[in-house]
Amino acid sequence: MNIQKILSTLRAPVILFGIFFSTGCATLNGPPNPDDPLERYNRSMFAVNDTIDKYAFKPIAKGYNYVMPDFANKGITNFFNNIDDIVVFFNEILQFKIHQATATSARFVFNSTFGLLGFIDVSSEMDLPKHDEDFGQTLAVWGVGSGPYLVLPILGPSNIRNTAGLTVDWTFFDPIFKHQTLRQSLPTLFVKYIDKRADLIKASDIIDQTAPDKYAFIRDAWLQRRQYLIYDGNPPDDDMDIKDLFNDDDLKDDKLN
Repeated sequence: MNIQKILSTLRAPVILFGIFFSTGCATLNGPPNPDDPLERYNRSMFAVNDTIDKYAFKPIAKGYNYVMPDFANKGITNFFNNIDDIVVFFNEILQFKIHQATATSARFVFNSTFGLLGFIDVSSEMDLPKHDEDFGQTLAVWGVGSGPYLVLPILGPSNIRNTAGLTVDWTFFDPIFKHQTLRQSLPTLFVKYIDKRADLIKASDIIDQTAPDKYAFIRDAWLQRRQYLIYDGNPPDDDMDIKDLFNDDDLKDDKLN
């Protein structure tokens, strides 16, 4: 996949970013959060994403859950997790996590063969758990600062470092983008997104019903989640409370990422 294709893919999100950053239509209750300098834009984009999700993605995800048998739903999730292990492997190499990279490569081979192209997760039963690495985390390990929190069109929570990392993953590591045309990639990504969204129906309903400020809740949860992943579950002492927010099952699915 070449750079021109990446730029073509990101053209619409960049235009939307410019529109909402320039309008600044969100209303803030109280002073802006110093840890979220783009909060006015972020809340605007969050509102747009939330509306699109409410009237498009969530109904489709509910229909997906309704028609898909549990084993098929799990199989699709496993398939995309197996593809993601390619991204994980290269980033583990770049972070010099050689032992983890070896385990991830073995996991991919076993799931791709005995697991029927990844639809069955046989590796987890062989004591080869899924790891979670991406180029955003690699940049963090290399000492690159996170930059401000940023809500992307459709894609949701991110920051400057993670957005740059996502572009690198798509361009060089992710086979969905690297070995498919843009026309082929978009339907594949749509299925991947709907499958992930379907897995989060119950969690999102709980947030809708209980969070007094949905934007702030998701922002804080995402930021802490990323910190937890960057330090492989062992954040610095001042972030130790992050451990209480996520259990091992959460780390396997990385559903907030």
